[in-house]
Amino acid sequence: MGANKIDQIGGGSYYVFAPGAEYGPAKRWPTGHFAKLANQILEGHPDTKIIILGSLADHALGQEIVQGSNLSKRIHNWCGTIRLDQSMALIAQCTSLISNDSGLMHIAAALAVPQIAIFGSSNPKHTPPLSQKAQIIWLGLDCSPCYQRTCPLGHLNCLNQIEAERVYSMLTPLMTH
Repeated sequence: MGANKIDQIGGGSYYVFAPGAEYGPAKRWPTGHFAKLANQILEGHPDTKIIILGSLADHALGQEIVQGSNLSKRIHNWCGTIRLDQSMALIAQCTSLISNDSGLMHIAAALAVPQIAIFGSSNPKHTPPLSQKAQIIWLGLDCSPCYQRTCPLGHLNCLNQIEAERVYSMLTPLMTH
């Protein structure tokens, strides 16, 4: 990994956000919710940072999170700017990964990293993160799992109704600073 990326991390702990899901928007927790979660994590923890990882296709999602936060100087959007092995190294050392049902979720599980996996249109019983350190959020609404790329009902309630506060309350026991 380039020294400039390592220098950006500096000291202190960091969380990894993985807002992408190649399958489609029905598997992506809203970026506004990620931004609220970032604010909650960073407000009381001055040495903590957020690193956003994903493919180049996820870069715009990362930018929406950065722009939606009032603490954006401590959020690093590295989507599409580092290799997969570098992402894996960062995930291995993070305090926790917060992600959708995605490839990076499964990498965190394989590395036994504490994580919160958010499921929308898919079913966590079929593709769960296989780790004792994984916590899953899935509302199990009447309309889910629908397995669609976009919400056929147009409301995306399976993800919109998962509030940042709920995710934050699950992270609180993991916080050391």
